[in-house]
Formats: sequence, structure tokens, C-alpha cells
Amino acid sequence: MKKEYKLTFEMVPEECWYANLRSVLKPADWDRVRRDAYARANGKCMICGRRATRLEAHEKWSYDDKKALQKLEDVVALCHACHEVKHISRTQLMGRGAEAEQHFMKVNGCTQMDFHAALGETNEEYVRRNKIENWTTDISWLEGRFDITLF
Repeated sequence: MKKEYKLTFEMVPEECWYANLRSVLKPADWDRVRRDAYARANGKCMICGRRATRLEAHEKWSYDDKKALQKLEDVVALCHACHEVKHISRTQLMGRGAEAEQHFMKVNGCTQMDFHAALGETNEEYVRRNKIENWTTDISWLEGRFDITLF
């Protein structure tokens, strides 16, 4: 049975790597979207709740494997440590995997074994999704929230 964690990993299918808001929004529009997330966070990470002098905007996506659909669900404000866990593969490549592992365990109150099990499940999901072709991206979450122009 898969455990539910407060802080999780997010591995985007390779075909969707460049389907992000910064690639479709003007810089001023992206600033409005991320600043909205920061305002909703009220100076705290939206996952671990830690006060942070600098928050980072993170795009939350859901995936419908049957429809090959990547859908934007929210943009949230995260502390640097939580953001590095979200992007664990990049973090490990940058040599900060041990720090991310410790943060995951602290936030989730779990063991190293739990960390590795969760990472293994996420990697399996990543491999499975990379076999799916022709992903489409839905950013309708933005509609009605922001008066923006797409590139």
C-alpha cells in the first residue's frame, strides 16, 4: 500500500520538460502568477510551513496517463529545501541529494527506508509515463485568475 506524504517528489515526463508556464507566459505575467502564490503563502512554505525570507514558485501538475494530459493544478510557494525535494533528480545531479533526503524525512516524519521506497515508486511512475507519447498540456487553471497573454 502506497503511503501518503505531505512532501512528495514530482518527476515530469521527459516529453513535458519544457511545457511550463515560463515558456508560455510573458515575464511580467509569470511575475504576477508567482507573486500571487507568494501572497497566498503569507511568508511560509506551503508544504512544511517554515517561514522563509525567499520563497520559490512551483507549478503543480496532474497527469492523466490514459489521455496523455498534463494539467496545471496550482502554482505554490515553497521554501528552497521543499522545492529541491520536489525536483529530486536535478537536486541529486547538483550534489545535494543527502540534504533533500534529510528534509523529506524530517517533513514527513519517516525513515530512510520510507524515503527510498517513495523515490522508487516515483521512479517507476516516471519510467511508465515516459513510454506515453504525444502529451498535451492544459493550463486552463490560469483562466479567470489572471488577465494574461500567452506567447
